[in-house]
Amino acid sequence: MFVGINARMVAFVLHGLAVVVLAMVFVWSISYRGGFAWESTNKTLIFNLHPVLTLIGLVILGGEAIISYKSLPFEKRVNKLIHLVLHAIAIILGIVGIYAAFKHHNEKHIPNLYTIHSWVGIGVIVLYSLQWLYSFIVYFFPGGSSTLRRDLLPWHVFLGVFVYVLAVGNSVLGFLEKLTFLEKSGLDKFGSEAFLVNFMAIITILFGTFVLLIVYSKSPPSVEEDNYSYSAI
Repeated sequence: MFVGINARMVAFVLHGLAVVVLAMVFVWSISYRGGFAWESTNKTLIFNLHPVLTLIGLVILGGEAIISYKSLPFEKRVNKLIHLVLHAIAIILGIVGIYAAFKHHNEKHIPNLYTIHSWVGIGVIVLYSLQWLYSFIVYFFPGGSSTLRRDLLPWHVFLGVFVYVLAVGNSVLGFLEKLTFLEKSGLDKFGSEAFLVNFMAIITILFGTFVLLIVYSKSPPSVEEDNYSYSAI
């Protein structure tokens, strides 16, 4: 089942949402939370790397990688490489972002993995990495047979969408968790920072929604014989 839209036109809206949410997360992290650091006596600066890197990696670059087959005007093998590389960068940024959260907790002597956000986050990065690894082997190098690629294609699509929806949902859960902690520490529930974080979560949801809309749009016609070498996801 496909949605009758022009994927490349909708992708422009998606890119605009990406710019907006990127600007918002940097304003929040720098103007409201004090900026970034890898080593600092102010441990909040270490934690600030977590939402920025995971949002850029797992949500924005992950989404751009997913839609690359339908949003980019290049030939299939070029889109395939872009798809692969963007996902790899997304995983790396996600891992560094998660490590920043652990580093912050360890240096402040805060327990790790005690919230649903952290549990789901570990699940997302593990599943994302496994999905990338098996897809690299089957669809890129050394590459499986046409029959194997065809048979695994539905699972590739399903797992890709599943992991991405988890990543978007967990990002929103992370915004909610952080905002709740801040409000318990005295942050004004109706102040500018609270509104910024809430709107950032809404834009993240919209971004993920447009990614899924493009995923389920009709693919551009392909003149290549092998339709199972890779998928739109």
